[in-house]
Amino acid sequence: MNAAGYRSSQKIAIIGGGVIGLSIGWRIAQAGVQVDIFERNKAGHAASWAAAGMLAAASEVEPGESALFALSHRSQKLWPAFAAEIAASSGIDIQLRTEGTLSIALTQDDLGRLRRVFDLQKSLRIESHWLNRTEALGLEPHLNPRLAGAIFAPGDHQADNRLLVEALKLCFQGAGGRLHENTGDAALRIRDGRAVGVEANGLFHPADSVVAAAGAWSALIPGLPLEARPPVRPVKGQMLALAMDQAAPILTHVLWTPKAYLAPRTDGRLIVGATTEERGFDLSITAGGMLSLLDSAWRALPGIEELPIIETWAGSRPGSRDDAPILGRTDIEGLILACGHHRNGILLTPVTAQTIAKLVLTGETDASIADFGLGRFTGSMERTERWKFA
Repeated sequence: MNAAGYRSSQKIAIIGGGVIGLSIGWRIAQAGVQVDIFERNKAGHAASWAAAGMLAAASEVEPGESALFALSHRSQKLWPAFAAEIAASSGIDIQLRTEGTLSIALTQDDLGRLRRVFDLQKSLRIESHWLNRTEALGLEPHLNPRLAGAIFAPGDHQADNRLLVEALKLCFQGAGGRLHENTGDAALRIRDGRAVGVEANGLFHPADSVVAAAGAWSALIPGLPLEARPPVRPVKGQMLALAMDQAAPILTHVLWTPKAYLAPRTDGRLIVGATTEERGFDLSITAGGMLSLLDSAWRALPGIEELPIIETWAGSRPGSRDDAPILGRTDIEGLILACGHHRNGILLTPVTAQTIAKLVLTGETDASIADFGLGRFTGSMERTERWKFA
């Protein structure tokens, strides 16, 4: 036992190598504890790679989510120092951009909905500003000149999620962590009611604690008992990228439209996303999905019709029943969950890493995640078959 209150001789295993698993592993490895991450494919190339990298605690707030907003806001405040530490440790600038975020209304119906969002933000003491048409066009001259109104959230930013993936891998391994990629479905092993390690590629890796951070696959981890199975499912999102003139981009702020969002990157890419579909693990790109995104983006920013499409892709968000993350202990001793982040995985990365590493190393559940445990889903867990997807 060291001065920090944990045994440096511990062995920790993490199932899942997205930004959540990598960041937790990095924090644990920084404490001098042995940690292994097991990723079914290439680390960070599932939901973490497909994301848009928005840090939009204010713009994404919804009624009934005050606890989630509090957690998101806390994580948002951690991001500047987190990004700086990542750059110092990895040598990669993950392009944290701090211009703020615009949410716009295009019709009178949109305007009514946007007013309700603004009222909710004010009730939660979120810093945001109502803009009229002239003020919005002053920030983004290429917006539809007939827009009805807008909200500016100066604290909502973005980072390049793909750079974040590559940087976190370097940070984790640079701190002494061991990354096992392309393991397929690594299996949890339990003995006498306690998690004792992970089996991957025919080899058993003993561990004092196991963290399940497998994103949309978290409910499908082999060996995970029913009572510890999180109600997490894949929620498909299709996306595309357009190429702007890097020297004269037509958008500089993250933009939320009534049916899509647009995120401009420093390298000239303009990310447009994302559909929300209950399609299991189907990642096909559909004409309807692309049409919906392009139409929604064009109505807000007509100039995109001249931009080339340079990439299309889809990802599986890890959605929980209430769209909030599942963080903390289970009834299986030594098994901890860090999954179900849905559309907020990038935003919640710093606070998840901080609190789950603390739980693993000290046994203490941080007050900020006390409301996000598996126990909030009352009643018996759903049968296994519900969480099996084609």
